[in-house]
Amino acid sequence: MSHSHRPAHLYEHRSQPLLSRAAFVWRLVWHALVAALLIAVVLVVGVVGYRGTEGMGWLDALLNASMILGGMGPVDTLQSSSGKLFASFYALTCGVVGMAVFGVLFAPVAHRLLHRFHLDDVDTSR
Repeated sequence: MSHSHRPAHLYEHRSQPLLSRAAFVWRLVWHALVAALLIAVVLVVGVVGYRGTEGMGWLDALLNASMILGGMGPVDTLQSSSGKLFASFYALTCGVVGMAVFGVLFAPVAHRLLHRFHLDDVDTSR
């Protein structure tokens, strides 16, 4: 597959030239959309979980799920054992998802830097 026909979300091989600036911006946009989708899915799980375990209204469930996902902690005091168990697992999941989102967002930048360093090595060895 030629360089120009390759989807923007795939990384170029070290033998290929550095991605153009425009293609790199599209790669960043793609990764940001993947990260946003991941956050949205986890947020929906949190809202549904709080509604199901604590009987919260939509807005209160959204607030509590958002606060946990953002690393701030719940707003409301949880009353049920199932709600406390859900919140425990949800908080752990949010921590892992936060690290994954960071990786998804940082990967294109790290790849570009490493690819550029590798190209510099190839140029100086010629």
